[in-house]
Amino acid sequence: MEKLFARGFVIVLATLVLADSAALAATKPAPALRACSNTTKFAYSACLFDNLDALMIANGKCTNERSAADRDTCLDAARAAQRDANASCLEQRDARTDLCDKFGEAPYDPKFEPANFVDPREIGRSVAPNPWVPLIPGRTMIYQSPNEVVRVVITDKIKLIDGVPCLVVRDRVEVDGKLAEETIDWFAQDLAGNVWYCGETTAEFEDGVPVNVSGSFQADVDGARPGLFAKAAPAVGDAYRQEFDLGNAEDVAAIISLNGSATTPAASCYQSCLVTEETTPLDPALLEHKYYKFGVGFILQIKPKTGERLQLVQITSN
Repeated sequence: MEKLFARGFVIVLATLVLADSAALAATKPAPALRACSNTTKFAYSACLFDNLDALMIANGKCTNERSAADRDTCLDAARAAQRDANASCLEQRDARTDLCDKFGEAPYDPKFEPANFVDPREIGRSVAPNPWVPLIPGRTMIYQSPNEVVRVVITDKIKLIDGVPCLVVRDRVEVDGKLAEETIDWFAQDLAGNVWYCGETTAEFEDGVPVNVSGSFQADVDGARPGLFAKAAPAVGDAYRQEFDLGNAEDVAAIISLNGSATTPAASCYQSCLVTEETTPLDPALLEHKYYKFGVGFILQIKPKTGERLQLVQITSN
């Protein structure tokens, strides 16, 4: 009886999910006017499939418990985990739906052509830097929170991404004195002065060993797209995707003020800060406010829900 119940539960659950997902998968690529909403549906379906896969593996493991009581406990835990995971899928779907209302239904496929971009090594020399995110080679910016130190080094190295010259920026995070994350970011500046985010390779560490490389992507590889990281002439109400690799990297930002105030050990601004609000549908609960000083760049991050601050403490140049 126990086996029949477990098998029936799985079959019914699988049938429901597969029927919904199969209907979506059978749909031809959406017309341009519905691209965003259909992308949201496909991502939601993929999320449910991932959870179903995890449940099947968990059921297989539970089957090998010798005790019937242990098997029941294991199955209950697996089902509870899937319910929680499916709830997260729903939250992501709703967050993406909100973004469709904000950005519209057109496909997200920004023009990314070499002719539209400058040589990043000339920024600060023959090319004026973006005033809010000045990518000046040789500059190092150090940030601190109560238990974290972030070191950002703007190198003079170039990585060509789809022919576009992108400046290599190294980002190292230490938590309580230990390496927690190391990232190589790629940025490009277009002829209008806008800064684009072209991707990253990133790794999280535990005890000096890399344990997670999710979040890594490169523009125009496997459907990933570059994102608009900073406008040259921002306006309150502007909203834009900072990166786009569906299911992996989906940060978005909105300009909420041009007259914010912030004070940090290395730089301050009074009623002249650019303030952004940044979120991601991959983690809808995550919310950050970032402050940028004209001519300096990012100086302060605040998480409104906790009040946690990451602030600029030092700027050096080679």
